[in-house]
Amino acid sequence: MTTTLTKPPAEPAPPPPPRRTPRSKASRAGGHLHAGPIAYVILGLFTFGSLAPLVWTAIAASRDNQRLAQTPPPLWFGANLFDKLEMAWTDANLGEAFLNTTIVAGISAITIVFLSTIAGFAFAKLRFKGRNALMLIVIGTMMVPPQLSIIPLYMMVAELGWTDQLQAVILPSLVSAFGVFFMRQYLLQALPDEIIEAARVDGASSWRVVWHVVFPAARPAMAVLGMLMFVQTWNDFLWPFLVLTQNGSPTVQVAVAGLGRGFTPDQALIMAGALLGTLPLLIVFAIFGKQIVGGIMQGAVKG
Repeated sequence: MTTTLTKPPAEPAPPPPPRRTPRSKASRAGGHLHAGPIAYVILGLFTFGSLAPLVWTAIAASRDNQRLAQTPPPLWFGANLFDKLEMAWTDANLGEAFLNTTIVAGISAITIVFLSTIAGFAFAKLRFKGRNALMLIVIGTMMVPPQLSIIPLYMMVAELGWTDQLQAVILPSLVSAFGVFFMRQYLLQALPDEIIEAARVDGASSWRVVWHVVFPAARPAMAVLGMLMFVQTWNDFLWPFLVLTQNGSPTVQVAVAGLGRGFTPDQALIMAGALLGTLPLLIVFAIFGKQIVGGIMQGAVKG
């Protein structure tokens, strides 16, 4: 009896692997998206609109009253810009005014950031009686016009004998309800409760928790708040005008307001003073702007 050997059927060949389409750099993690022409046009319009007032101030500072009164107004720089800047610097004593304003704005910004961070942490993460009621009171003070407190505040400063002194401007600006609310809202999301509990389990005191946990987590928001408070204090006019007008050492905005007085105010001189008063803020933002934006992005990623 003969047996026939049958050949086993051949196994089907495996299908070829699917072709992987190369991904663009923009679609990978950490890649950059490229803006189109429409985005460039929109950004250009916003940039032009933001710089137009500053450029016009410089143009007006380089002209005279007769040319500024003509129609159409000048659209390019004249030959008197540096002369007007020098005259404004000398007439308004802006060197001393810059020093006064830097002291006031620096102390106010640092103190507001420090106190607002601690208060914001307390309202955001600590549990105590009346927390919500106190937070509503803090928010409610933001709705009161500051002009309503000028008379009692001036009476208090006069009783202390601080009129015509820098502490009369510094004292009312050491706290900020907006700063407390801003830091509270940031710390609610950026600071997990587990980190605080872990620090307490390790034996950290309340001050060590604030110094080693809260401040590092709140650093991006502290940078933004410090910049906002510095600019706000630098641009403050009404209160310094009331208490720093006798000894010849006002802040920048009060000194600039004294330029061009007379029967026919020199508009170019006033514009030159306004330009000089704005330049320090632009320099500060140019130096620290990248750090602030980078801190915001880092805080957003961590949150």
